[in-house]
Amino acid sequence: MSPDVDLTLPKPGPHPLRNRLLALDGRLFEFAAERNWPAAEPVLPRLSRSANHGVLWFAVAAAMAASHTPRARRAAARGLASLSLASLTINTLGKRSVRRPRPVLDPVPLVRQLKRQPITTSFPSGHSASAAAFAAGVALESPAWGAVVAPIAWSVALSRVYTGVHFPSDVLTGAALGVGAAFAVRGMVPTRAQIVPPARPRADVPALPDGAGLVVVANTASGTADRVRALQDGLPGAEVVECEPADVRAELEKAAARAQVLGVCGGDGTVNAAAEIALRHDVPLAVLPGGTLNHFAYDLGVEGARDLTRAIQQGEGVKVDVGRFACDGKQGVFLNACSLGAYPELVLERDRWSKRIGGWPAGVLAALRVLRADRHPLEAEFRGQARPLWLLFVGNGTYHRMGLAPGRRLDLADGQFDVRVVHGGRRPGLRLLAAAVAGPLTRSPAHAAVQVNRLHLTGVEPGTLLAYDGEVTEVDSEVTLEKLPEALTVYRPMPAS
Repeated sequence: MSPDVDLTLPKPGPHPLRNRLLALDGRLFEFAAERNWPAAEPVLPRLSRSANHGVLWFAVAAAMAASHTPRARRAAARGLASLSLASLTINTLGKRSVRRPRPVLDPVPLVRQLKRQPITTSFPSGHSASAAAFAAGVALESPAWGAVVAPIAWSVALSRVYTGVHFPSDVLTGAALGVGAAFAVRGMVPTRAQIVPPARPRADVPALPDGAGLVVVANTASGTADRVRALQDGLPGAEVVECEPADVRAELEKAAARAQVLGVCGGDGTVNAAAEIALRHDVPLAVLPGGTLNHFAYDLGVEGARDLTRAIQQGEGVKVDVGRFACDGKQGVFLNACSLGAYPELVLERDRWSKRIGGWPAGVLAALRVLRADRHPLEAEFRGQARPLWLLFVGNGTYHRMGLAPGRRLDLADGQFDVRVVHGGRRPGLRLLAAAVAGPLTRSPAHAAVQVNRLHLTGVEPGTLLAYDGEVTEVDSEVTLEKLPEALTVYRPMPAS
């Protein structure tokens, strides 16, 4: 081989298209730096700093949750979940995969520059990813709130180029990743709009265009004034009776005797009383959520006065199942669930603290106290066998968990009780927590679930507490629970076709 022969292979040069894109990115950055941005100087740098570590978005989520509307709370939670996934993805994969240096700040006016420059790599923009993820997550649950949040998110993303810490492509890529994170969260936890209840024959309910013929009894202890005023704005012909808790049942009886439609606004206990009276008087029931949890109204699809107003004006209703329990001549009905064991104690603890610290904090405190308490398991015969139980939960209808979301009922007339049993053992707290995490799993060492339409318990210790729709009573010896299929007619807004 001749010594003057060069066998060194040429090194591959940069990709021409990539070079052109990077050059374009740089020119766009310089173009933005040279422009005069009216009114941006006092706003965008501060907005960019406020978004550090997601502080801005947690504040926006708190403001949304303070509106006390279920859709706003769900949208805020979805926005934060999307932000968390986007941030995790950017910080573990994005920043480490492409180690792009930050832009040179020479063309950026000093007044725009951040006092503390980021030390991480430039690609992609984490702030833009978080902003887009939060805004997209909110919009997927509530388009109205999404329209409010979107301009803030867009401004945060824009501020990253304005302050000179990112190239435009960093921002665009980060925003795309953020939107992708929001859709990924939706894949794990479907939005309320994605969950379509099963088709049911419409019940024959009267359409009341101005509300004439509707009598609404509102429990003032539930803080229902704003909701009732909103309902009256849409249904000016409706009669509203506001009363204290002690007078609710009597007023419901009077209203049912003269009303074409019985309406109720209050918590689970108030709605339970209204359902029992509506059954006896054979009148349709209109439920306006007015309590802390409002499981029945929300599962109906009634989240506020607007939903109920539309259903009443258009005469949209369905028939739903009712659960009934009986024990030694004592009986009652339930729309949501009844339970024996730890949960009735939790209800009593929650009621004891709710007036002092509020509903949700009282629920958390009650759960902690019940889980830590030293107690003996409930003794009862279930399916012909004596069992020690920490909890027996009987849901009126089958509860489903959608992805990682808490369980809810899609069908309020499926003819089934959803029975969940937490077996007795040495550590009630751990078993109850394990059952809560297991959700709809049918078998576990601590938890079992079955669907039946009738349940008979024997050997119940005298004085055992039974909770039903937030109310508590004592039972003993034998307890029978049975379904009343499609017994109650209620107003329910129909999904748009």
